[in-house]
Amino acid sequence: MEWKSYGRRRVYGSDYVEVWLDDVEIPGVGRVDHHVLTMPRPSTTAVVVDEQGRFLMLWRHRFITNRWGWEVPAGWADPGEDPAAAIRREIEEETGWRPGRVEPLTQYHALSGISTMQFSCFLATECTRISAPQDVSEAERVEWLTEAEVVRCAAEGLIDDGPSLMAVSYYLGPYRLLHSR
Repeated sequence: MEWKSYGRRRVYGSDYVEVWLDDVEIPGVGRVDHHVLTMPRPSTTAVVVDEQGRFLMLWRHRFITNRWGWEVPAGWADPGEDPAAAIRREIEEETGWRPGRVEPLTQYHALSGISTMQFSCFLATECTRISAPQDVSEAERVEWLTEAEVVRCAAEGLIDDGPSLMAVSYYLGPYRLLHSR
């Protein structure tokens, strides 16, 4: 079943998010106003893994949920910026580590029922420490965690940021299954 659109009205817009009200017809339901969030810039995340199999993670507070947790490096691509270049920049700014190799893991829509937000997820390896983190507002601390620590943190809810949980889970599951053959 496919929804039919009769138009769209912008409710709010900024450099970070736009809110639209779409007039849609849902089969079996009828016409309704449906909220849609659009993000003007592409989002990127990365699992950063070293030669010992450790994960580079950021410990940070999110004021919206009022929670502390571990996250992977992430951010938005600037207009016209390649997502792989954007995640390289974000990793360096947020952690002080420069990735030597960046490869695509997956792409996904984070909230496909209400938003166009799409993430490009990467694997970054062969990192070199170049400085302290440039953006001190991103994290209270940056640490390399073992795979066992990352799995425990995910199981205990200490990685509850959706993009981080997706990136780590995808790397530990499908990526490794496909690349272990």
